[in-house]
Amino acid sequence: MTERGTVCLTFDFDAISLWAARDMTSPGPVSRGEFGAYAIPRILRLLDTYGITSTFFIPGHTLETYPEQSEAVHDAGHEIALHGYLHEPVSTLDREAELAVLKRASSLIKDLTGTPPAGHRTPSFDFTPHTVELLEEIGVDYDSSLMGTDHKPYLARTGDQHHPDGPFEFGRISRVVELPVSWTLDDYPHLEFVRTPAGVMPGLQDPHAMFRRFLGDVRYMVRHTEDGVLTVTLHPQVIGRGDRMLALEEFIVGCLDLGVAFAPCNDTSRRYRDHLEASL
Repeated sequence: MTERGTVCLTFDFDAISLWAARDMTSPGPVSRGEFGAYAIPRILRLLDTYGITSTFFIPGHTLETYPEQSEAVHDAGHEIALHGYLHEPVSTLDREAELAVLKRASSLIKDLTGTPPAGHRTPSFDFTPHTVELLEEIGVDYDSSLMGTDHKPYLARTGDQHHPDGPFEFGRISRVVELPVSWTLDDYPHLEFVRTPAGVMPGLQDPHAMFRRFLGDVRYMVRHTEDGVLTVTLHPQVIGRGDRMLALEEFIVGCLDLGVAFAPCNDTSRRYRDHLEASL
């Protein structure tokens, strides 16, 4: 166990899939996705500088569209985990379609890495009543999409029931370890300007201020939670620009100064599993 805690620094390498899933395939949004691939080398250099191993959640579409960059991520020793095929909002899929997406993307990851993926994150932290049981079915060890805690991994449930005239009914505890996330620890809503028919997400905040808030969460974890885990979600097409990369480096240095460790999600979930299952 790591007494002062662990930060899982994760990257959602969505590239063009993020925009294609929204039917935004004109040259403008596609170029925004392209920048994600362009930024991969500089992200890998930064991680290598500080000896950090991360988890990259990569949609199948990105694996097929940018095989060289995806292979570079794998060759650098980083984990590659599931993130849909075309960044699909899974709540629009029925059980069979969601399973088909998981199997298709899992096969692509296995083709690249030689092993099935250990982990999963739904696109946009979307979820369905079937997601956990489908992850169990295909043998995934952990998920990182839910927000039930902040610094403590837990075992995800399946089969919850909402009764409009009574209390919420919690379902079965699964064997899928949940490494919780939060929109407050995600660079996309803080930094990206997006205009769609549904409205405008303004973004474009100061990345240094954003990472100071992120570091505040790390500081709170160190102070109040023994062996806590904080999962940070970044996107190459968002964080990969110059000043934002400098802000990310400041965050990394700040975490190291606090004495926390960096680790990929697969190692972290394995480290917690025995303890979580023993507590049932």
